[in-house]
Amino acid sequence: MQKILIVDDSPTERYYLTDILVRNGFTVTTADNGEEALAKIRAERPELILMDVVMPGANGFQVTRSIARDPELASVPVIICSSKNQETDRIWGMRQGAKDYFVKPVDAARLLATIATLGA
Repeated sequence: MQKILIVDDSPTERYYLTDILVRNGFTVTTADNGEEALAKIRAERPELILMDVVMPGANGFQVTRSIARDPELASVPVIICSSKNQETDRIWGMRQGAKDYFVKPVDAARLLATIATLGA
């Protein structure tokens, strides 16, 4: 698992996650909204997606659901990274098809361990 797409409308969050991943040998592309994310997923075929929830346009739950229901994209795992920290948010994210749910700020060691597990 090398190609990762980060979907977040916050430049600071995109930079933070990109820095962690690039320093650990991953190739990273970014999108700042759900529509751009879906276009990049189809064009670039990332092996993993880190998805924010609160974004303009389609939110991360909607985009995750779209990915999970699309036969061409359903095999791409999604990890939600959100400031929404309620247990109901985590459960809803997992129901939409996410493989894991992280509350921001994302713990780098835990994120890398989860990526390693998904890539195994």
